[in-house]
Amino acid sequence: MRSIQEILSGFTDSTLLPQEGSAGVQILSGGMDSVTLMHFLVKHRKCRMKALSFDYGQKHRKELDYAKKHCDELGVGHHIVTLPFMKNLFKSALLSGGSDIPEGHYQAENMKQTVVPNRNMIMSAIAVGFGQSQGLQFLSLGVHAGDHAIYPDCRAEFIEAFRSAVELSDWNPFTVFAPFQRMTKVEILEIGMQLKPVVDYAHTWTCYKGGEKACGKCGACQERLEAFATLKIKDPLHHEAV
Repeated sequence: MRSIQEILSGFTDSTLLPQEGSAGVQILSGGMDSVTLMHFLVKHRKCRMKALSFDYGQKHRKELDYAKKHCDELGVGHHIVTLPFMKNLFKSALLSGGSDIPEGHYQAENMKQTVVPNRNMIMSAIAVGFGQSQGLQFLSLGVHAGDHAIYPDCRAEFIEAFRSAVELSDWNPFTVFAPFQRMTKVEILEIGMQLKPVVDYAHTWTCYKGGEKACGKCGACQERLEAFATLKIKDPLHHEAV
C-alpha cells in the first residue's frame, strides 16, 4: 500500500488542496469518499471544518446517521439541511418514489438513472452561502474520478467553472476544493487506511438502495467492493450479495 505522500505526489496541482490549518465547510454524505475526505482534512491537513449533509428525499437516508457519527468523532459541527422539494420536482431512481435502483457496474448505461439533475450545484451553492456567512475560507467536495462517467456535475470542468463563479460571488475570499477529483476509489481507500486512527468504514454507507443492509449489486456497491478487493482488505460493511 502506498503512503499518503506517494499518492498525493501523483496529483501535483497544489490548487486541489486547502492550506494546512485553514477553515472550511464540507458536504458530507456519509459515504466512503466524503467521510475519508473529512478525516483527511482534519487529521492530515489540520483544517478546522464544519459539515453539511442533505436530506433531499434519497432512498439511502441511512447515510445521514453515519455522517453525524463521523462528525461527532472528529469534533466537527454538523448540520442537516432538508430539501423536500427535490423528491417532488425532480426525477431520479435515487429519490423516494422513483424507479428501482438499477443493478450493475457504474459504466453501465442504466446507472445514469441515478443522476439527480443539478444536485451538486444546488447543494454546493447552499454550502458556499453557509461557509461565507460563517467566515470560512473554502468548500470541499468529495467527488472522485469514478464519478465522472455518470455524473456530469462531478466533472473537473464543472468544478473549475463552479469555483470561478464562487470566487466572484462574495467580496471576501472563498474558494472550492475537490482534493480527490482525480483519484480512484482505491486511492481514496489507501488514504483512509493510513490516517491515524484509520477511518471506520463499517460506519460509511455507499449503497443506493434504501435497505437495512447494503445490496452489493448496485453500481455504488460494486465500485466499493472492487476497491477493497484490490487492496486485499475485507470490507467491514455487510453486503447482502457478498
